[in-house]
Amino acid sequence: MRILAVVGGLSSVAGVMSSAIQTVILPRGAPSRIARVVFGFTRLLFQLRIRRRAPYHTRDRILALYAPVSLIMLLISWLGLTLLAFTAVFWGLHAPSLRDAFVESGSSLLTLGFARAPDLPATSMSFLEAGLGLILLAMLITYLPSMYAAFARREQLVAMMEVRAGSPPSAVEMFLRYHGIGWMDRLPDMWRRWEQWFVDIDESHVSFPALSFFRSSQPGHSWVTAAGAVLDAAALSASTIDHAPDPDAELCIRAGFLTLRRIAGFFGIPYDPDPRPDDPISIRREEFDAVCEQLEAGGVPVRTDREKAWRDFAGWRVNYDKVLLGLAAITMAPWAPWSTDRVDMVVDELPLARWQKERILHSTRR
Repeated sequence: MRILAVVGGLSSVAGVMSSAIQTVILPRGAPSRIARVVFGFTRLLFQLRIRRRAPYHTRDRILALYAPVSLIMLLISWLGLTLLAFTAVFWGLHAPSLRDAFVESGSSLLTLGFARAPDLPATSMSFLEAGLGLILLAMLITYLPSMYAAFARREQLVAMMEVRAGSPPSAVEMFLRYHGIGWMDRLPDMWRRWEQWFVDIDESHVSFPALSFFRSSQPGHSWVTAAGAVLDAAALSASTIDHAPDPDAELCIRAGFLTLRRIAGFFGIPYDPDPRPDDPISIRREEFDAVCEQLEAGGVPVRTDREKAWRDFAGWRVNYDKVLLGLAAITMAPWAPWSTDRVDMVVDELPLARWQKERILHSTRR
């Protein structure tokens, strides 16, 4: 039994370190079972905390704590599992009781030094545990600045969307404002900036998946709804707005749907990697026609062949439609047109429990 305790304890330590490396060091999205359990359990507590009919500002204030608290709980879980694993190791090596093994493990992990190991093997395990405890703390300390730097980069353009596309952000509002101030010729510059933004999001949110759940400093802002508004604007520019061909808009769309797909794939959101241009989307034809009428009423030039414009728009939107709605659902993004306002269309396909889906539907209402 004591030999099994040593082997099992060391195996558990290896599992904890593997989780920490996958979460903090590995520069790609590698799912960690410990991280998934911790984030899932914390999400459960936060969703239970939100009343069904609570106003949005209350829901947002509660959910803003979800990701930071989950990270702290993850560190506590790593340290707690390490403590229990070395408790088994010390009991297997020499400790007369589990209590004595637990005290020795806690003394080593926290580098308190009030419990001394009696022999060389136990002393080696004490040194190992103390070193791993310091490594776990150092890893999280270095992890947080990188994460918050990526968060700050993300939020710069997200905050800009309120100025250029309203709050909540809307592709129609963006075109109306750009046309009103005579900036339609500057749209290619915007598409290039957002293409770079999507590339940065791809790298940072796949390497640091917890970033997806960090909410913006302003309750009405969200990286998901901002991305949706930009992609819809680029799709309208490539299909509906009557101007010279704009390859920057098409490149922006491609960068956007590739990024959203990679993030959605990490969280298990289902999507078709090669959809047909005529596959159904969540936008209805009458909604598209209403947008065209709004643009025309605001003086924005719109192509006369409305049928072709609709087919082209739907052919672009189908590439990111489901992943956009899925990410809006799991992040409980604030209400926005053509994204959060229709998460009910995809929520049944998400890899979540039924009660979680019901909470999402309540939490994403306007």
